[in-house]
Amino acid sequence: MAEAHQAVAFQFTITPEGIDLQLSYQALNQIYLSGVRSWKKRVSRLRNRVIKGVYPASPSSWLFVVIAILATMYMRSDPSMGLITKIQQHLPLSLSAEGQTMLSVLVFSTLLWLSLILALRFCLKLLLSYHQWMFEQHGRVSNTTKVWTLLRLLSSRKPLLYSYQTSLPILPVPAIKETLSRYLESVRPLLTDPGYKRMTELANQFESNLGNRLQRYLKLKALWATNYVSDWWEEYIYLRSRGPIMVNSNYYGMDFLYVTPTALQAARAGNTITALLLYRRKVNREELKPSRVPGTVIPLCAAQCERMFNTTRTPGVETDVLQHWQDSEFVAVYHKGRFFRLWVYTAGRLLSPREIEHQIQRILDDPSPPQPGEEKLGALTAGDRVPWSQMRKQYFSSGINKRSLDSIERAAFFVTLDDEEQGMRGEDPAGNLDRYAKSILHGKCYDRWFDKSFSIVIYKNGKSGLNAEHSWADAPTVAHLWEVDAFQLGYSEDGHCKGEVDRSLPLPQRLVWDIPSEVQTLVCSSLAVAQALADDVDCHVFPFRDFGKGRIKKLKISPDAFIQISLQLAYYRDRGGFCLTYEASMTRLFREGRTETVRSCSNESCAFVKALEDGEEAEQCRHLFRLASERHQNLYRMAMTGAGIDRHLFCLYVVSKYLGVDSPFLKEVLSEPWRLSTSQTPVQQMELFDLKNYPDFISLGGGFGPVADDGYGVSYIIVGEDMINFHVSSKYSCSQTVSKASYDLLCYPDWLVTRQPDRFSKHKARLRHRSFVHSFIHSFIHSFIHS
Repeated sequence: MAEAHQAVAFQFTITPEGIDLQLSYQALNQIYLSGVRSWKKRVSRLRNRVIKGVYPASPSSWLFVVIAILATMYMRSDPSMGLITKIQQHLPLSLSAEGQTMLSVLVFSTLLWLSLILALRFCLKLLLSYHQWMFEQHGRVSNTTKVWTLLRLLSSRKPLLYSYQTSLPILPVPAIKETLSRYLESVRPLLTDPGYKRMTELANQFESNLGNRLQRYLKLKALWATNYVSDWWEEYIYLRSRGPIMVNSNYYGMDFLYVTPTALQAARAGNTITALLLYRRKVNREELKPSRVPGTVIPLCAAQCERMFNTTRTPGVETDVLQHWQDSEFVAVYHKGRFFRLWVYTAGRLLSPREIEHQIQRILDDPSPPQPGEEKLGALTAGDRVPWSQMRKQYFSSGINKRSLDSIERAAFFVTLDDEEQGMRGEDPAGNLDRYAKSILHGKCYDRWFDKSFSIVIYKNGKSGLNAEHSWADAPTVAHLWEVDAFQLGYSEDGHCKGEVDRSLPLPQRLVWDIPSEVQTLVCSSLAVAQALADDVDCHVFPFRDFGKGRIKKLKISPDAFIQISLQLAYYRDRGGFCLTYEASMTRLFREGRTETVRSCSNESCAFVKALEDGEEAEQCRHLFRLASERHQNLYRMAMTGAGIDRHLFCLYVVSKYLGVDSPFLKEVLSEPWRLSTSQTPVQQMELFDLKNYPDFISLGGGFGPVADDGYGVSYIIVGEDMINFHVSSKYSCSQTVSKASYDLLCYPDWLVTRQPDRFSKHKARLRHRSFVHSFIHSFIHSFIHS
């Protein structure tokens, strides 16, 4: 819209009498107001830089220091011990004596104020570097930890989103001997005695020969870089992957389970888009509270919030690149094969929810067909990266294709107006819930723009979902975003958004494309790759309502440890053995921290599972379970505090590749498959939803695709006190993994034989087994709780 206003802001014609200049004052006013918004943002950023720069002090504290020094000077006392006089000697002689005294006091006060700020920030950094409090038992607090509670005093002033960033500690490099020892301990239950002996020998050879050399390079990087892991992790784990990011990397978030506030697609889109843009405003102004460790004042790194909006992943031949723009006044919208640019600001103000609804409805009512090659263009972002990169460079680097692609990539985020209905509904709510998850994860493989930082999907019946690209941030940051309360904006009785409509708003702009046959051929090829990947994904979403963390915590057991050990039992019953298990833990206690791996399959958890399966006495099983729970909590704490295993080994491997040396040990460690990949979706803003008074406002959480072809991906969210939602994924192509079908064969055999006869025959031999989720929920958990 701004471009349109600029085009008509002033017109001129050349006549025999000269140039006839015609100005559009309305258009100029629009441009002026838009510029005012931009300058307000710049001033706000400058103000925030000052406030962050002096935190934990405040800018007003400078005035307090100046007044205090002046007061002592007038009382004929020199708190500077002669420094003010020395400063006065170097001031210009043209000033009066009083002027020189005043200026020297101001200079000394400012220097003293800055020194106090540096001292406070140093103390804050020391306090934030102390992590032993996490390992102390409840009720047994050491004197050091009691002193550490002074952190509350330094955190008493309201911080901005990024106030703590420079005070967060640097992620330490663990000692290589400790990492190797913990690694060998983690793989002991997975290896035979000869296999463990061979791995021990490889580890010892690595430590004595190559390991210490690689460690020295890594320590040098840790001294120089803000975080010795994050940049390599982002580049080599995400951006250098040449396969499809759909399913393999991108993940999804679902709407509320029971509540759909309006059945009007345009209205739901209007409020959701508005809520996300208001959230972006808070991020830009740094008005969001910094995330903290639950139940404490310990801040977490907020660096991942910086690229939340106006960000896209652009493909390359060898590596992709993340591009981020400071601002964007529009969103990109896809509906029935057409792409639109929807301006969400006019005259420098954000459109009201009702106005955005009005604009969305215009898109829904637009009868124009897709242009040739436009409908399935999004499949380029779902297929392999190298062909997409080559086509982007050749056909989308200039002309109308570049302008249209820029409108998508520079948009605040991507919106899909889906023409399907989704949710837990109808005669088959469980099956519909699974199809809902698959729809958000990959859709039709061409109706999402998987390169955007995140895309929101608004379904025909008012349900919504989110698909997020993984390289720029991890799931907790996106979960925080997706918890924005769009319902506070409200709806009218007939389901429309609230507010007035300016019906003079220009129509949303259709993006124009010129798609040659070569691109259309590649679109079909990418779509075939993506469709095969999507068809192979087996998703099962399971809301468990029998009990939740309330009853688990009464047993004085960590809910996360409870679920993780249960998953070990489930896998053992499903596959007859144990596997390398990945649980994601965050390292955001450190600056620019991302994730670390908790190896949940431990000696203690395996001992418990074997005892339970061998029919040991209940008391012995409970004892072993508590040992396993304590061990898991300790592993989780170590991962959070920088003493994990896998990121250290990963970085050592990267250094070895840069040096051109080969390590059989590192090569084998990094090639081990994670057949059980798990993650807990945190609920960070429970204050937004009063589940006691509004129990229907239950979040379903989100999920992801399986990491290994013969493994499971398990995501779970602990909602309130009485519910746990599970998302389980696997691949149909593996006959050994079943996310849901085995349980369906027990409960709905006629339904399965009718609708999925091929899967019925494939899993008929496994009728005696329950599904992966149910195998632990309906056996172990119930027996443990009731005992």
